[in-house]
Amino acid sequence: MRLKTLLNSVHPIKGFVYESVRWQTPGVRLQAIVRSRTNSGGVCSGCGRRGPTYDHCRPRHFGFVPLWGLAVVLVYALRRIDCPACGVKVERVPWATGKNRQTTALQVFLARWAKRLSWKQTAEVFDVTWSAVFRAVRAVVAYGLAQRSLDSVTAIGVDEVAWRKGHRYLTLVYQINAGCRRLLYVAEGRTVRSLLGFFRSFGRERTAQIQYVCSDMWRPYLKVLAKKLPSALRMLDRYHIVANLNKALDKVRATEARRLKAEGYEPVLQRTRWCFVKRRGNLTAKQRLRLRDVLQYDLKTVRAYLKVQAFDALWGYRSATWAGKFLDGWIRHVMRSRIEPLKKVARSLRTHRELILNWFRAKKLFSNGIVEGLNANAKLAFRKAYGYRTFQVAEVSLYHQLGHLPEPKLTHSFC
Repeated sequence: MRLKTLLNSVHPIKGFVYESVRWQTPGVRLQAIVRSRTNSGGVCSGCGRRGPTYDHCRPRHFGFVPLWGLAVVLVYALRRIDCPACGVKVERVPWATGKNRQTTALQVFLARWAKRLSWKQTAEVFDVTWSAVFRAVRAVVAYGLAQRSLDSVTAIGVDEVAWRKGHRYLTLVYQINAGCRRLLYVAEGRTVRSLLGFFRSFGRERTAQIQYVCSDMWRPYLKVLAKKLPSALRMLDRYHIVANLNKALDKVRATEARRLKAEGYEPVLQRTRWCFVKRRGNLTAKQRLRLRDVLQYDLKTVRAYLKVQAFDALWGYRSATWAGKFLDGWIRHVMRSRIEPLKKVARSLRTHRELILNWFRAKKLFSNGIVEGLNANAKLAFRKAYGYRTFQVAEVSLYHQLGHLPEPKLTHSFC
């Protein structure tokens, strides 16, 4: 099979033909010479209408998908079209967009591999530059953002993720509907302005369709969500609440362990952090025995641990009414104790009582566990790339990995 036949099979171009394929040295690459069909008019790059040829530009090289480990380029002398509406314009070609020197096929090819490997590894494997991979991914992401559908978004999750040193955060908004969980929006920072940008770009009509919202207790987010989604069911679920309780419990344990050591008592609380923080079903046999021994002592940490364990009964309720009664009783019981870290958490739970009970009103269908799972994938993208220097690169990467964006359609799937 000749190379021209192979190219016509996997990458046919309407209105154009492969005139010849030649071997270029030095450089070790294949050049496919492309020409327009006889009597075929060019398409104006401005308005998209056909027009007569004015003249030809110098031959331009367009990168194509590598073949057998060899670089392949399409060589074509662009026509300038004498368009009655736009004047003399360079023609629009179907294998590339704008002034891009990469074919759409190469962009999709590199973008698909960039999901599996880091961008640097992709560049090394296919003998291109890191910038070439970035331009390919950016073009595919731009196409996907323009073509994606946002009409079926009824449940969203809002959270932040650290992406650089120095407490640099990104605000992420996800769609968490069953069967469609994807990234919708990325903004730098975790301020009111960061989240407001999502609603401005999302539009009023789509915002009105949102029925459920999951978020943590970060005040700027709660402020924006209360303003923009007054009728939606805003909920705080067990993930962040349990995390805060565990942090408070560990703080009590660490403080009491230092006090026992300073007063010369037996260090019974040393190296027991995971005995208290882990779920009882996940404890090892050694940790289970150690916890049983520690629970025999009359310590503030033990009392705090029993209160945190009692709180787990909240998640077994189905009715928001009965869950609210249990929550109120637990808060009263904790507020009468002298365990300040737990009292601080109890005050926070009392402030956000209705948002917590909304999780029961939503029949436990949505939770921030979904959001944290997506955040784990975002952090995996950061680790795979060893971090990003600019927000633009981080934004493109996150949309590419988590956005589930449509890709340009090709005649042949190259990977």
